[in-house]
Amino acid sequence: MRYELVIFDNDGVLVDSEPISNTVLAGYLTELGHPTSYEESLRDYMGAAIHRVHDLVEERTGQKLPADFDEELHRRTLSAFQQERLAAVDGVNDLLGELVADGVAYCVASSGSHQKIAAGHLNTGLDQWFEEEWIFSSEDVGQGKPAPDLFLHAADRMGIAPERCVVIEDSPLGVEAARAAGMDVYGFTSMMPADRLVGVTGHFSDMSQLPKLLG
Repeated sequence: MRYELVIFDNDGVLVDSEPISNTVLAGYLTELGHPTSYEESLRDYMGAAIHRVHDLVEERTGQKLPADFDEELHRRTLSAFQQERLAAVDGVNDLLGELVADGVAYCVASSGSHQKIAAGHLNTGLDQWFEEEWIFSSEDVGQGKPAPDLFLHAADRMGIAPERCVVIEDSPLGVEAARAAGMDVYGFTSMMPADRLVGVTGHFSDMSQLPKLLG
């Protein structure tokens, strides 16, 4: 493989959580008086750190979200994970097994909180593949995606130069962040149309296609 480190986004790439998370977010924003459809949530917030929700709502309405918004959103999302039978993305376990067998380093760099990442991995059995020190959250850096900070932080902590890393993403914001970090990025198109993932090194729609792309 021509890369020394594979950096995975989490939601939608490893854990099939985007439909649940965005349904919860859209419903909660609507309840608070900021009507948001599921499709609008995907468009505006998929792949983003939670501060983007605050920023866009205030920019559009001039109103701030409640002080306990983050805490309540986390509570609702984790509850939904339990109720909706969260699953790993098809093919992810086989892919991670191949990386282990080939001795390729990998990690997670997610806009989600450490608590959300841990819950998703525990509920899907993906926790067996990840040591704690291989998991990075937007909580660890000053700015989340689309800033490059999170990916650069992950590469630094894993001891690999950015140009030797590849990012696996499914959102425009994540692709933008990877490109800003100077990394190749492959776009997973299970939920996001390929034409929305501008600037990727390549696209794929099934995890079984990824090893060949990574070379």
